[in-house]
Amino acid sequence: MKHILVVEDDSKLRGMLVDYLTQHAFRATAAKDSHQLRQILASDPADLVIVDLNLGHEDGLEIVRALSTRSDAPIIIISGDRLDEADKVVGLELGASDYITKPFGLREFVARIRAALRVKPASPDKSDRRTYAFGDWTLNVKRRRLHSDSLGEVKLTAAEFNLLVAFLRSPRQVLSREQLLSASRVHNEEVFDRSIDVLILRLRRKLEVDQSNPKLIVTERGAGYIFDTDVAVDNRVPTRLD
Repeated sequence: MKHILVVEDDSKLRGMLVDYLTQHAFRATAAKDSHQLRQILASDPADLVIVDLNLGHEDGLEIVRALSTRSDAPIIIISGDRLDEADKVVGLELGASDYITKPFGLREFVARIRAALRVKPASPDKSDRRTYAFGDWTLNVKRRRLHSDSLGEVKLTAAEFNLLVAFLRSPRQVLSREQLLSASRVHNEEVFDRSIDVLILRLRRKLEVDQSNPKLIVTERGAGYIFDTDVAVDNRVPTRLD
């Protein structure tokens, strides 16, 4: 039974969502803020997390940001007043896989949860000790650490990590958006038809010296993207990342 964690400060809505999820074969728990969220996750990992953006004294986007760097569990944002496209893009850029606006139907709510769970990113093989090196960058797959000689360690969300690994496994090869969607396990419903473009933008911000003139992740118009640099692969764990 999948564990769904609902982060919502409205006690009435929180209880309604937990009850409805329980009726539909999910194990649901709830938290009113980030403190309770951390307490639950410390002993009971979630398969998917629902986060309301408006939590009174807290910004739900900060919770999304923190969760996406520590877990592969899909995150679904719910919001009643941040309805503009720009708000949805920010949520996606921070690592959410879906964005639902209030009011919403409970049947659609459950359908979106099931869809997100179907495309949950696969965790990397714990026995995979490969390290990829390109330019002054090093990615340790097992430890999920991206390191630069000049910038130090750079945090990646689960989707960014999966997308970067897909590029590093096929350097100097054109990868279609469909291939990248499959590799990164990004939710691909109509509302997120630009998910790969958003992820590419996020990776460029972290990797490229000049985002307006990218040298690593290059667009091949009408075809997809290419990781345009040599990549070295090492099965040893580099001591500088210890």
